[in-house]
Amino acid sequence: MMNKMTVRDVEVEGRRILVRVDFNVPLDEKTGEISDDTRIRAALPTIRHLIEREAKIILMSHLGRPKGKVVEGLKLAPVAQRLSQILERAVGMAPDCIGPEVERMVANLRNGDLLLLENLRFHAEEEAGDASFAQALARLGEVFVNDAFGAAHRAHASISVITNYLPAVAGLLMEREIENLAGLLENPAHPFAALLGGAKISDKISLLENIMGKVDLLLIGGGMAATFLKAKGYEVGLSLIEEEMLDTVNKLMSQAQQAKTHLILPVDVLVADELTEQARTEVVPVENIPPDRRIVDMGPQTLGSFSQELRRCKTIFWNGPVGIFEIPQFARGTRELAQLLAHLEAKTVLGGGSTAEVVNEMRLTDKMSFVSTGGGASLEFLSGEKLPGVEALLEKR
Repeated sequence: MMNKMTVRDVEVEGRRILVRVDFNVPLDEKTGEISDDTRIRAALPTIRHLIEREAKIILMSHLGRPKGKVVEGLKLAPVAQRLSQILERAVGMAPDCIGPEVERMVANLRNGDLLLLENLRFHAEEEAGDASFAQALARLGEVFVNDAFGAAHRAHASISVITNYLPAVAGLLMEREIENLAGLLENPAHPFAALLGGAKISDKISLLENIMGKVDLLLIGGGMAATFLKAKGYEVGLSLIEEEMLDTVNKLMSQAQQAKTHLILPVDVLVADELTEQARTEVVPVENIPPDRRIVDMGPQTLGSFSQELRRCKTIFWNGPVGIFEIPQFARGTRELAQLLAHLEAKTVLGGGSTAEVVNEMRLTDKMSFVSTGGGASLEFLSGEKLPGVEALLEKR
């Protein structure tokens, strides 16, 4: 269980509480409007806790990758607007995240008021972990609450450096994230399966090494399956593979054997001649992948055997789509597995990123036991790595 102090452990009434949230929401390219407000809603328990206890609430977040410059399309005003609709109360919007004007706005807050600071990443010092920038942020609050699990793996000014200047505790979302993910590694109910997809193996190597032996089943799909198939000597056509990972993959496969982790790869795949909705596709066994085609999804036989294995599991962790789900005709495997997981009795925990996007879009989030808000952060946590944003929080006495 989590041994860090949370927002429940500190006195907040009448105090300026500086909350780092993850409002890095997807925006519609044409209209600039928020296309999915899941991350805003994920922060509501902490925000409501503070409103009910009459705190003065200062929220801060990044949005996108402005690289230290002010970018009109990445201002946080639409987020303040959406949050105020959801809460049915005014949310003030600051013109910047530090400086005299912002300090004046903070000084005028009354108990229960909310103020959202402008995009932290408009300042290059945020990602650089600059100490004087962290100090300028810290001046705005009396207590720091980190509720941005999705950014907890970054040693940024507003994540870990700020904790040198303010007492730092976890928000309620941060607490749920850590308890759910730690529970997977500490005491999962067996059989325990990890279903891993996505394009690259390189970002999942330490995760694979850390869970080997803890999971009974390892099901590999998505782009990364091509590198596994290639390592086993199959022709994978034009599928993207990570050549430099082939030796590592061979090692992983023998580790799985030694750890008695049952590693399952696709037996048939959907291949296409191009990555468009007009592509010509066919299902082929993995022994017969044409040299001029690429793998875009798992085949029906693989989907059947993966489903059969998952049905007998009591704990399932899923990270990464098993096909190129952005193109509807390559999304069948990912969508059917999402449907299956949503209707199982098992504990289902999903890594964030594109896996979360899929289940949000399919409106299945509530049917899963837990969907993490952090893609990279959840992978690093499950790889056994220490996250700077979590390490920096105060320990429970």
